Amino acid sequence: MNSVASELAAEPLLFSWDSPRRRRAMLAAFLVLSLMAHALCFYVFQIVYPTPVALLPPPARVTFIAPDSEEGRTLLRRIDAEDPAVAFTTHPAPGARVGVLPRTEHLPSYSTLKPILKELPPLQPDLRVPSSRPPSAVHSIARKTASTRGTPRTYISFSKELDQFGAPTMPQSGFAASNEETPETLRFRVAVNDLGEILYCFPINSSGDPALDEQARLQVVRSRFSQNRQTSTKPDSSLVWAMATIQWGSDVTPPQQAPAATVPP
Repeated sequence: MNSVASELAAEPLLFSWDSPRRRRAMLAAFLVLSLMAHALCFYVFQIVYPTPVALLPPPARVTFIAPDSEEGRTLLRRIDAEDPAVAFTTHPAPGARVGVLPRTEHLPSYSTLKPILKELPPLQPDLRVPSSRPPSAVHSIARKTASTRGTPRTYISFSKELDQFGAPTMPQSGFAASNEETPETLRFRVAVNDLGEILYCFPINSSGDPALDEQARLQVVRSRFSQNRQTSTKPDSSLVWAMATIQWGSDVTPPQQAPAATVPP
């Protein structure tokens, strides 16, 4: 035990437990020096930069021009002589009142300029014997106007990609419209196999009549080409895509109008 205590006494401690008297003395000295420096600076600034003296504004003065002195009368006469308001003041006419419009005499135009009147022609009585068949209204005959639907019949044409299949064979066509509007030119995107059959038909635009669009699609699908192109054992192995255009003619049947219902008496 004595050896352990001697070793602990020989080694220094981690913390110093001495009284901090030296630090307190240094802090007090710094405070005294700071106070003396502030006092010195305050004294120096009071000498170098003295307190500014505030100058009060001069009191307001009012000068009256009285006619009891010669200078005042001379100034008043000059003001009366050179006053611009007097020169540009409008003086009203004698007897005029404020806010009353002057009376003006109205002169109508017809009193100064008289129009020139035309004389009527002399009356000449008709002494002829009246006709037994007096003229009556002319009856106009309605003329039949030519149809403005374009070509006489509906025409279906294909693009140049299908020239290798020859001329197309189309079934007998018969189109019936569902409205009174003129249909527009219709186009389809078609695909033809080696046997000249149209396998696919996709509409590109509409004619404005859904019924005519469906009838035209069926007409295009039922078309056949005269020449075949046997390039492989399977006819659907290669397809040729082209455009089919339908131009409407006068053979399109207009919609039938329902007869008007008769009201019983």
